[in-house]
Amino acid sequence: MRTTIYTLFMFLVTCSVNAQSKKKQDANAIKEMCGCFEVTFNFAETFNYSKDSLYKPSKTKTDKGLEWAQLVVDERNKISIQHLLQVGKPSKPYIVKHWRQDWLYENQDFYMYNGDNKWQYIQKPEKEVKGQWTQKVYQVDDSPRYEGSATWVHVDGKSYWENTTDAPLPRREYTTRSDYNVTLRGNRHEITGAGWVHDQDNGKVLREDGKEDIVIAREKGYNIYRRVDDSRCKAAADWWKEHQAKWAMVRAKWDEVFGRKRNLSLENKVDNKVLYKHLFSEDYQAEADINSIIESFVKKP
Repeated sequence: MRTTIYTLFMFLVTCSVNAQSKKKQDANAIKEMCGCFEVTFNFAETFNYSKDSLYKPSKTKTDKGLEWAQLVVDERNKISIQHLLQVGKPSKPYIVKHWRQDWLYENQDFYMYNGDNKWQYIQKPEKEVKGQWTQKVYQVDDSPRYEGSATWVHVDGKSYWENTTDAPLPRREYTTRSDYNVTLRGNRHEITGAGWVHDQDNGKVLREDGKEDIVIAREKGYNIYRRVDDSRCKAAADWWKEHQAKWAMVRAKWDEVFGRKRNLSLENKVDNKVLYKHLFSEDYQAEADINSIIESFVKKP
């Protein structure tokens, strides 16, 4: 009897140690996405299914940039990375606050995009997210964008994470396209010897209440992040040091909104301005003002 109990105890200890070792390996892979990168953005519409004879596919888009990925939070169950674009002349660069990605371990609370600036709150059971990391992606103003949960895979010298989830239209499309309102994003983040790759297989979806989704086209995205010396992104790193306190207040307000754990619907504009134009303004520095403008975009249930 004692032997059986001891064997069971050692088995549980081994499982726990292995789980912690795997979790640490996951976290290290996520943090490999921090630093200074030369980024190449590539998007091409691969197939279209529209029955409209006048349908025009999106133009193939390629672009390059220098991006600083700043580690903001490094906790036991949460890693947060803020992306900053560094553009213009190297001697006098201009900094653009870009997207943010948060990674949460065994997260159960989700805001799933449902089209037309609406997110549905869902709480998943513990067993469904066991061992998984949720990637939560945010807009430049730290409002929600999309999120999904999956397991990091480390095999044959590769480390990658894959998930498919609904998302708003990409920034390059939402001002030019009105024939679809949801992007079905197939995301793969793979760590490479030279940096990392964001590989995407996306569907352009028309979603209407009471009707089946219609996929009007498919798109391939392949964004390559090639690591370069951190000194090249010094201007972006310095900008973050100067402005991080303000954006910590912005994140705190959004955390309070998300903590309400109910469906979320956001206004497109307030006082004829989108949210990022308010928050990027020097007029919003005080916590009370930041809280007030964000709250004004949250539609009442």
